[in-house]
Amino acid sequence: MNPKRRVIVVGGGLAGLAASIRITEAGVPVDLFSMVPVKRSHSVCAQGGINACNEVARQQGYSEFEHFEESVYGGDFLANQPPVYEMATWAPKIIDLLDRMGVPFNRTAEGQRDLRLFGGSLYKRTHFAGATTGQQLIYALDEQVRRAEAEGKVTKYEHWEFLRPIIDGDGNCQGIVAQDLRTMQIRAFRADAVVMATGGCGLVFGKSTNSVMCTGAAASRCYQLGTWYGNGEFIQVHPTAIPGADKLRLMSESARGEGGRVWVPKRKGDNRDPRQIPEAERYYFLEERYPAYGNLVPRDIATREIFNVCVKDGLGVGGERQVYLDLTHLGREYLERKLGGIIEIYRKFVGDDPAELPMKIFPGVHYSMGGLYTVYTPKEDLKGMKLGAANNMMTNISGLYAFGEVNYQYHGANRLGANALLSCIFDGLFCGVSVANFVRDRKTSASDAAATLFETNASAEERRQESLLKGNGTENPYLIGTELGDEMTEASTVVKEESRLLKARAKIAELRDRCSRMRLSDTGMWTNQNLSYARAVEDMVILADAIIEGGIQRKESRGSHYRTDYEQRNDEKFLKTTVAKFNPSSGRPDLSYESVETSLAKPRLRNYTKSGLNS
Repeated sequence: MNPKRRVIVVGGGLAGLAASIRITEAGVPVDLFSMVPVKRSHSVCAQGGINACNEVARQQGYSEFEHFEESVYGGDFLANQPPVYEMATWAPKIIDLLDRMGVPFNRTAEGQRDLRLFGGSLYKRTHFAGATTGQQLIYALDEQVRRAEAEGKVTKYEHWEFLRPIIDGDGNCQGIVAQDLRTMQIRAFRADAVVMATGGCGLVFGKSTNSVMCTGAAASRCYQLGTWYGNGEFIQVHPTAIPGADKLRLMSESARGEGGRVWVPKRKGDNRDPRQIPEAERYYFLEERYPAYGNLVPRDIATREIFNVCVKDGLGVGGERQVYLDLTHLGREYLERKLGGIIEIYRKFVGDDPAELPMKIFPGVHYSMGGLYTVYTPKEDLKGMKLGAANNMMTNISGLYAFGEVNYQYHGANRLGANALLSCIFDGLFCGVSVANFVRDRKTSASDAAATLFETNASAEERRQESLLKGNGTENPYLIGTELGDEMTEASTVVKEESRLLKARAKIAELRDRCSRMRLSDTGMWTNQNLSYARAVEDMVILADAIIEGGIQRKESRGSHYRTDYEQRNDEKFLKTTVAKFNPSSGRPDLSYESVETSLAKPRLRNYTKSGLNS
């Protein structure tokens, strides 16, 4: 191991942990930064499972190619296909590795790893550990990172916040600036490569199923310093979440995968106890409209149908924006064995027992298909990526990588459920080799870079902090954040329309102006969360601008991006990646478009009313 060469991994979730394991195995030490203890990273909240073909799925007629094709078809063909092909091919090997690490996957009576149905597929191909799969995966990977830590290969910086990448005059990433959230010390750290694995941007939309640290600020800070942002307008709204006054809580797609049924009373204003409503008087709208897939249509479709039933048809339960997700027919013992994690969450936060009463749910912001723009090296036949190619999942900044949800590559216009955990771990394991090779082959080391580069960047963040602490304006950062979330949720989630998007653009400009007049309620220099949030709000507003602008310019409907004024998909103009580049002069995004590689699976209109992806 060469101590002069180091990699910084920012983010302690599955992508960051997998990357740390793979990079240290290649002989490069890692500094791992996380805002929270690694085992509390947002990956721990994932519930339903992780997709992969195995021998049991193969006996159904399933294959890795089928997994690949489902993924690009579900993503409305907006994903570059070689990376998705490679991910689907690696998936069975990743499951085997996780099994050897001790992940307690559910088993059949014969001892095989159990599988469940998940959205966008008619095959059982989702591996799971009850309804707490993310927690089990992150605990297993953390054990491996702890082993590397004990051997001196990994240094953890928990409770540290990423503030900016350090980019030299030649466009090379040389490290990061970060802040200790306890002492509030700001420091520059040298690195020969930096891996961003910081997750999504749910807090831009106010209430979401994401943890409250998922602000998107880290991605925004890279974007503002020259990193491109891809497909920002594609935001996944999960069909089934518990509405809450503080945030939204996910009710996993596994509930529908195990047989849960979505319905509303057929008669508007029917306020009877759901147990008293006969089967014939229930409207199982997903099953009626999509007979082949029923409750397991992809998330973008299920979300729009639930939204329309409540908002357009006025059939929401009790006149509210909510529908029933019914598990009562499955039986208590089955629910506790297969879905215990989410059943416990619902009981705790709602007070009702899903074994006795149907759950009340409504769509909630859940995931960002967009993220930092990255590149890759395809194989000659385009069936996958070249293992070890130094640019795999590198951004347009040399030495700066993006893994996991902060990487835009794998999901196109809509992510299929249970592909998120897979893409995170795949990025870390497969592309971690690329990072190690890049560092090994670098002609110079960040340890030799001039000290002034690091001092200048650290000083810039100290000045920004000082400006926020001394601000004597009248604006409350939490109020700005709330207004941003309300505006983004209303304008840029389930349905979109030009005039509403333009109104949001104007509101964002107003909020950005107000950010310059913020005043903090806490100006102390010990664990100042008010400072951290205010700084993030400024960055969230800038990222929101890129998301809205992408939505304005994409005049079509594709996947999660549904325009009521442009209801058809337009491949001729928009079978392209949106690339947003921050313009320091205007403070706004400049957009361009890049062709998508679709040679392996021909783009065609999605149809989930019939069986088969070619229907």
